[in-house]
Amino acid sequence: MNRLTAVAQEGDRNRKIKYFVRGRMGVSYHQFSALKSSGGLRVNGTPVHANYLLSPGDVVEVVLENVAAPKPVAPEDAPVALVYEDDDLMIIDKPAPLACQCSSRQPDHTLENRLAWRYRDEAAFTFRPLNRLDKGTSGLMAAARHAHAAQRLQKQLHSPAFIREYLAVVEGALTGSGTIDLPIAKADGATIRRCVDFECGKPAVTHYAAVAHGNGRTLVRLRLETGRTHQIRVHLSHLGFPIAGDFLYGTELDALPGRFALHSARIALNHPITGERIERESPLPPELEHLLE
Repeated sequence: MNRLTAVAQEGDRNRKIKYFVRGRMGVSYHQFSALKSSGGLRVNGTPVHANYLLSPGDVVEVVLENVAAPKPVAPEDAPVALVYEDDDLMIIDKPAPLACQCSSRQPDHTLENRLAWRYRDEAAFTFRPLNRLDKGTSGLMAAARHAHAAQRLQKQLHSPAFIREYLAVVEGALTGSGTIDLPIAKADGATIRRCVDFECGKPAVTHYAAVAHGNGRTLVRLRLETGRTHQIRVHLSHLGFPIAGDFLYGTELDALPGRFALHSARIALNHPITGERIERESPLPPELEHLLE
C-alpha cells in the first residue's frame, strides 16, 4: 500500500479532485478508477467522490493498493546487490550471467526470483524493471517498487531525464568519439538477433567515446539515446568493433563464461515521487579489466 499526499493551493479552488489527482499527483487513469471503488481517495482524512470540489488548504490523500503479479514467482535465496532502495524505487547492480526476469524458458534462477525472496514478506511483490539488461550484461538497472512509481518512471525512460551509460571492451582499436545513428530491426528469420536495417529498422542512437586501449582491445564509454534491443551490441558490431565475448555478434571468449564485456556503469534519473535527482555508478568488473591487460 502506498500513500500520496498533496495540498490544494489557491489556484485549485473549485477544481474537481479527479483532475487534481490525475494532474498534479500524476495518478494514472487506471489507478484513479481503482481508487473510486476502494475508498482510497480522501480529503482531510475523509473519503470523497471523484467530483469533489477542492478548497485551498485541503489535504488530498491517495491510497494506492499494491496488486500482486498474475503469476507468483518462486523465491530464490541468493544475493542481490542494491545500491539504492526506498519505498518507491530500487537500483540494482546485476551480475552476469543472470537473466532479469522469469519466462517460460527460464522460470527460475533469475534476478526476479532473487528479489522475490528479498521481498518475500510483501504479499503483493511485483518486479517492475525500468531498464532491462541482457543476461550477459552486468551493472546498474532501476526498478519501481509499485505501479504508480512505474508509471512516473516510464515517462522519463526515453527522455534526457533518464541517463544510461555503459562501459564496453571491444575487439580492435577504436579511436575518438562520435554518434552512431543507425536504425535497428529484427534479423530475418531470427527470434533474438537484431541487425542494422535502413528500410524497416527503428531509430537507434548511441554516443561513444574511446577511453583506453590494451591487448588489441578498446575500453569504450557509451550513452544510450534510444533503447532498442541489443542496441549497443548491434551498433558496435556493425562498425567492425564487436564487444569482446559477444557470442551473438562477435566471438565467444572462454575467459567470460556466459557473459560478454558490456557493463551498465551509470544511471541517473529523477525520483518518481520526490523529484530528487538520483545518480549511481558501478565500476568495471575485474574480469572485464583483465581483457585489456
